[in-house]
Amino acid sequence: MEVNIKTLIDQETLEKRIAEMAAELDRVYAGKELRIVGILKGSVYFLCELTKRMTIPVTLDFLSISSYGNGVSSTGVIRFNKDLDDPIDGMDVILAEDIMDTGRTLSYLVDVMKTRNPASLRVITLLDKPSRRVVQIEPWMTGFTIPDKFVVGYGLDYAQQYRNLPYIGVID
Repeated sequence: MEVNIKTLIDQETLEKRIAEMAAELDRVYAGKELRIVGILKGSVYFLCELTKRMTIPVTLDFLSISSYGNGVSSTGVIRFNKDLDDPIDGMDVILAEDIMDTGRTLSYLVDVMKTRNPASLRVITLLDKPSRRVVQIEPWMTGFTIPDKFVVGYGLDYAQQYRNLPYIGVID
């Protein structure tokens, strides 16, 4: 299926903002042991670009949780596909998300992670769509606030396609 994709955030702008986010994490977590948990699959591009710009020691882990299936809107049904490989008890933890939309998935995930007794738990997201929020949850750090459009690229997909675009695009 052919789709028309218009650039919303270009590659240079993305990379500049991610570098700023990495510098802020370096500053806030200097001298601490930081675990960044990427939420698969969408956060992989963001997480790689973020952590390769960081200078403090950081460990990574991944979760897979979904609520979209192959559609363009959240189903509201949250499915836990992959859990953490290592415990987070007593650690400073960042949940790294590609996009915050309704907040349902992330709210659920934050509640689950809190039961595992991290020293601290914060959420960062590359993209935020606050106009779609139905659950009160706000990211600690956001790359970009975007309008209520279905976006692809830089890890975000439409039916598992377009993740590899080096920019954020809107499906027209």
